[in-house]
Amino acid sequence: MSLPEIVSRERWRAARAELLLKEEALARARDALSAERRRLPMVEVDPEYVFEGGDGKATLLDLFDGRSQLVVHHYMFAPEWQSGCPCCAAFLDQVGHLAHLRARGTSFAVVSRAPFTRILPFKARMGWTLPWYSSGDGDFVRDFNRDFNRDFEATIVVDDEPVERPGLSCFLREHDRVFHTYSVYDRGLDGLGPATSLLDLTALGRVPEGSDRVRCHDEYED
Repeated sequence: MSLPEIVSRERWRAARAELLLKEEALARARDALSAERRRLPMVEVDPEYVFEGGDGKATLLDLFDGRSQLVVHHYMFAPEWQSGCPCCAAFLDQVGHLAHLRARGTSFAVVSRAPFTRILPFKARMGWTLPWYSSGDGDFVRDFNRDFNRDFEATIVVDDEPVERPGLSCFLREHDRVFHTYSVYDRGLDGLGPATSLLDLTALGRVPEGSDRVRCHDEYED
């Protein structure tokens, strides 16, 4: 990987000022897009999804834990896998303390298709305390992977099984009514975690030489 050009401090300041103008324009565009996202209409969630978690069976309403909003991380962990997706693990490592979300009336939960008995040891291995639930054979993964790719195609299904994709879905509740407000998948998660955001600020970026792939945090060598 080639390194940046070496220049004087004066030339660096001039180049930085030029880039700053573009960053400020991007920030304004991002603020406008976020406002437009908040104005999206919402749709009521009618199915009674049932999950399995640490306290037994739970509904989607239960995952709110009494708060007004819920963010669900779609974690790729198929029933036949022995451990979860390392890319999803890298994202989940960056979520941080949930007190910051909960103080703003928002709960966070992780959902995978793997049995809860398989989720538990992997969760312990990663050292996570985040609420994590199994959707099992239910339709949650299928329903919330539908129509969210760029071409608005139907749910991706292989051998009659829904294909999990890393993503986030946002829900809002009004009393006992639950509404789906937003979902984002795959590359849409870029920039949502501090590790990728910090790497984007560096000269070498996200993939310096010698960094071949994303791994679970306990699989990297120093």
